[in-house]
Amino acid sequence: MARIDQVAGIDHRQATRLRKAGVRTSKALTVFAATRRGRTQLAKETGLSPQDLQVWVHHADLLRVKGVGAEYASLLVEAGVDTLRDLRRRNPTALLAKIISMNGSQRVVDRLPTESMVVGWIAAAGELEPSINA
Repeated sequence: MARIDQVAGIDHRQATRLRKAGVRTSKALTVFAATRRGRTQLAKETGLSPQDLQVWVHHADLLRVKGVGAEYASLLVEAGVDTLRDLRRRNPTALLAKIISMNGSQRVVDRLPTESMVVGWIAAAGELEPSINA
């Protein structure tokens, strides 16, 4: 379970607002903001937008994939993979090529994933249900 500040797209200020509302981990974010009602309530408490909360829940879902930690989740997001559904539909070879190309210019991670790791992530994503309910 990752800290809230390890979810891709959440900066320090936003993480502080979420922590003050009782959301300290990626799991807590998926619990609090899985529904439209939950996102609306959390948005009122934090002053953050429901749309941002929805994006962050999808990014937190990537952290549930076996073998994907905070750095690799950020790498996937930078490569255009925002949700579990996105990851499920990707071709491993094409995704790895995009990751390598993108990381070369942005240096998101020091250690690139292997193709077998990407294949494993795609398979693991296929076994998970997304946290967003509505």
